[in-house]
This record gives sequence, C-alpha cells and structure tokens, in this order.
Amino acid sequence: MDIQKEIQDVGGFTHLELLAKQVVEGFISGMHKSPFHGFSSEFSEHKVYNAGESTKHIDWKLFARTDKLFTKRYEEETNLRCHIIIDNSSSMHYPMIDKYQLDSLNKISFSVLATASLMQVLKKQRDAVGISVYSDHYEYYSPEKGSDRHHQMLLHQLDQLLTKPSSAKATKTYTFLHQIAEKIHRRSLVFLFTDMLQADTDPERLFEALQHLKHNKHEVVLFHTFDGEKELKFDFSNTPTRFVDVETGDALPLYADTIKENYEKAVTTYFDSLRMKCMQYKIKYVPVDTTKDFGTILTTYFVERQKFR
Repeated sequence: MDIQKEIQDVGGFTHLELLAKQVVEGFISGMHKSPFHGFSSEFSEHKVYNAGESTKHIDWKLFARTDKLFTKRYEEETNLRCHIIIDNSSSMHYPMIDKYQLDSLNKISFSVLATASLMQVLKKQRDAVGISVYSDHYEYYSPEKGSDRHHQMLLHQLDQLLTKPSSAKATKTYTFLHQIAEKIHRRSLVFLFTDMLQADTDPERLFEALQHLKHNKHEVVLFHTFDGEKELKFDFSNTPTRFVDVETGDALPLYADTIKENYEKAVTTYFDSLRMKCMQYKIKYVPVDTTKDFGTILTTYFVERQKFR
C-alpha cells in the first residue's frame, strides 16, 4: 500500500495528529486485527482441587508426579499499558531538516511520527499511553493514561521535539533507562526510539540498562534509528572535510576514504552486538534506516507482530 498517496494533502508535520491518523488508516486497513492486545492470562499459582469444581484447569502432569489434584490459577487479561521513550540528544536531529515530510525524515522526526502513529492505534483501543523524553537530562515524563486530554498533551509534547531542535546535547542513555525502568511499576509494552549513540562508549552499561528495562515482565521494543548512508556506510565525498560531533562540538579534518573501511567495520560490529544482546534479553530489535520508506518500516513491524500474537 502506498502510504504516501494516503497523506498527500498533509504538508510537513504541521498537523501531527491528522498525519498520524492517515498513516495508521493506510497500514491498518489491510489487517484483520490490531497488532496490539492486552497481556494474555498468565499462570499464577497452583491450588488444591476441590470436588465439584471444573476439571478444565487441572494440572495432569503435576498429578502424574504427586498423585494429587491441583488446578492452575491464572492472572486475568489486562488492558494494555504502553510507555514510549524518545532519545532527544543532538545526534537524533542529524541530519538537520528544514521541513519534515515523509520522504525527508531524520531520526527524531521518524521517532515523533512513529510515536504519534502508535498512539493513534492504542487510542482506538482505549489503552493507556505515557511518554519519556531524555537528552543530557530527563526532559519530560508523563505516566500512562488513556484520556483524550492526555492524548492531546502528548501530541503537543511531540510537536515540541520538532519545533525546538536539540543543540549540543550529549547523553548517557543507560542513565535514563535505569530511571525510567524504576518509574514503570505495572507490566507495560515499552517502545524505545534511539540511535544508541552516546557519550560513554562502554556498551555493557547500555545493555545492563536495557535488561533493567525488561524487568517486571515488560515487553520491550527497540527502534534503533540511524542514517544508513552517512552513519552506517560513511558515504561522504573524498574531499578535505571537517567532521564535527553534533553533541560535543569536537572537530576532525580528514578525507573520508582514509577511515571508511575501518569505520564501517566498527559500526557493523557494534550493530551486530546490539542485535544479539536484544535477542539474548528477549527484546524486539527493529532496525530503522531513516533513508528508507517510513511506511514500509512501520508496516513491516506491525505485520510481523500480528503474525506472532
């Protein structure tokens, strides 16, 4: 489905809610069911079977071992609670864009539009949504709620991320993931939008924070955002160029070809280790190359999720 045609009358991100509605209509209309559901009933404990009770939940394997009848008790299915985390450090605003459109997205604009779209899906189900935003400090926190007023407040906050670009803000993602994990007390679906670039180069601290976020049975989805042409392939012309770190301001003059091979190798190794760690911790890893089609990325994730619900 060509989502671009669905939203051709909406210029830029001026009307974020309208844009999100039309995007969602574009890729949800062909699905038979929502990709999101409340958490299914889970086994809680055994209790002694009493004569006259239904035999539906008797644990026959336990009976074979103990010669005693026990039934399984389950936690009831609950409405979905979702918390969305957005990295607003300066690297997320690379490359700088004058006007945000679907065919011209950087990492922060992808994250904002994807968040608004996820919120729209969850709103239809009357599920509760909260948001955290961090950069060099914990910029914003809103707990999970489901009211229309709350939804509008979150959309306004998302709009601020685009109208007030982050400048010279580094981050230590793991610091804020630990803080956010402590705030989410009830089991939730957690989305994290980040480029995984940070001031501290020790990846283990980041992986420990991701593991903490997975605590308390949260379902965690990492949308790993990056510019495939510049940040992965290092596709720059081989002319004398002054490369400037957007977060620290540090500059380095060089010819791109002199480091291209080693750069690609190092970044690919880091990305692969991140993917493997997510698999180890049972975190859904979604690579997001912002030079690719927005609709294809989000639709692929939704379709894949729907298949395995």
